[in-house]
Amino acid sequence: MTVSQFSGAALTAEQWRLVEALSSSLTPEHAYWISGYFAGIGSALLHKGTTAAQSPDTRISTAVVQAEPVAARSLTILHISETGNSTELAIRLAALAIEQGLNPTLVDIADYKVRKLKEEQDLLIITSTHGEGDPPQSGMEFFELIESRKAPALPELRYAILALGDMSYEHFCGAGKRLDERFEELGAKRLQPRIDCDVDYEELAAAWSSNILALLTAEKRAATSSAASQLETTGSTQQADNSAYGKRNPFPATVIDNIVLSGRGSTRETHHIEISLADSALTYEPGDALGIVANNDPVMVEALLTTLDMNPGTSLTVKGQVTTLFEALSKLFEITTATLRFLDHWGELTGTTDIFTAMDNVERAAFLHEHHIIDIIRAFPLKGLDPQRFIDGLRPLQPRLYSISSSLAICPDEAHITVAPVRYKLHGEIRSGVASSHLADRANADSILPVYIQSNPYFRLPPNGEPIIMIGAGTGVAPYRAFMQEREANGGGRSWLFFGERNFRVDFLYQTEWQDWLKNSILTKMDVAFSRDNAEKTYVQHRIHEHAHDVYAWLEEGAHIYICGDALRLAPDVHNTLVTVIEEQASVQREEAEEYLRNLQRDGRYQRDVY
Repeated sequence: MTVSQFSGAALTAEQWRLVEALSSSLTPEHAYWISGYFAGIGSALLHKGTTAAQSPDTRISTAVVQAEPVAARSLTILHISETGNSTELAIRLAALAIEQGLNPTLVDIADYKVRKLKEEQDLLIITSTHGEGDPPQSGMEFFELIESRKAPALPELRYAILALGDMSYEHFCGAGKRLDERFEELGAKRLQPRIDCDVDYEELAAAWSSNILALLTAEKRAATSSAASQLETTGSTQQADNSAYGKRNPFPATVIDNIVLSGRGSTRETHHIEISLADSALTYEPGDALGIVANNDPVMVEALLTTLDMNPGTSLTVKGQVTTLFEALSKLFEITTATLRFLDHWGELTGTTDIFTAMDNVERAAFLHEHHIIDIIRAFPLKGLDPQRFIDGLRPLQPRLYSISSSLAICPDEAHITVAPVRYKLHGEIRSGVASSHLADRANADSILPVYIQSNPYFRLPPNGEPIIMIGAGTGVAPYRAFMQEREANGGGRSWLFFGERNFRVDFLYQTEWQDWLKNSILTKMDVAFSRDNAEKTYVQHRIHEHAHDVYAWLEEGAHIYICGDALRLAPDVHNTLVTVIEEQASVQREEAEEYLRNLQRDGRYQRDVY
């Protein structure tokens, strides 16, 4: 399309007025539908069906299935997301598909009817991985069925998978790999090979999308004449950014206050941080998270530069932008946690590849756990290295997400977060978490923090004021403070909190607020467990079991249950205790108790926010 074709594209004042009036009243679903509608009209008026398909990116393998003229095959784009990245990519893919004359159905896995799977023809899946190779919570039921003997044969299905993951985990992109293997076992055919993406997924994802759409548009080109394309969205479509500010354009927020919550003598430092969202147009709901674009600790940057014997003022080009080495290491790259990618890169630079490849998977994982980037450089030093070559082995610095511990109904134009800075010793030195130490040590009042809102539609208060049971330990209490503020402002049913920490005297986070909510009957019940106050350690799961009769009674009366906190210990321990409670109180077998909880999860009454 040439510039001259757009010479008359400027809208009149009246047209702009109509467009702005319409856009202000649209939901995200309406906006995506209308974008497809006008894309189809534009295609009909300007192209008459002659738009050529884009050429596939040569870095990705060519399609396994040969393009052939297939008329009106259905196309479904399925997103399985934990923090919103998969959803965001799926929305972009759907919009691109519309522009190219396709007619996709965009579906959140939480709303997908598995029985429809055997009716699908072309299925594009974008999935993230949670923890050690598990699917996101929203996709658990889908994975259970697809990996069971109940899964249908899929000989007519064609599919492609984009897997998002983190190379610092042993089971990198595990969820995507599991789906790919299982679909092949069920007889489905790949449209193109699966692509596995690390945290810097943008370029690979764009190339994957371009390739797959090139194949599908080539097939449908003969059929795409002047008909307007329509995008149908099913269920809840999560929008990554709810204003002009988002992950790629964070809002420069001012820190209002940074208060230490833990008392003197506490073994766990915890901060309450209040952040102004004034003039940002950012909004959120209780259960959402605040994305923080943190910087690396300047002390760590200096230590790394000293170890490498590099000049901090060296000029570099990163993604087309000129910067200095110090700025790049401070703001653009992960410089602490080492990954397999860095290990391979450093081995190649130093000629030590054989040392690393001689390790098996368990040994490599242990080595990476015990060695940060600076430790590897000290162990295998290399002088005179070009800074540009060094940063080629680093990953982009990623934002961190923190559960919001406030409600806009009580704290308008503010977002509060609850942060426990990560600090530990490694090789005789104190090491700190990138974002948590930034927040605790350098996010002082009036300082600026780049932030954005990350929606979490799978951790929501019930819509009609049903009872809630909230279970959390430490900073996992954060979203429950938001829940209580929301219920204080807008009403709601009974609320029960199970909270755990180390010591009652110094670690009872937001103690006076909980007591006020109890006094005013906004919080119905509260049970606490402080593990280090007595010789025998007591945790929240013990308190749940002590109150088994009432917990089960609340569930039978329609209560929603929430777990927030540690994914490795808290979440499985609490889950197993809940199964035991149901097993004992309902007098059923353990398998039936497990199914009881699965049914609660399907109904949106069992929600977890674990990390």
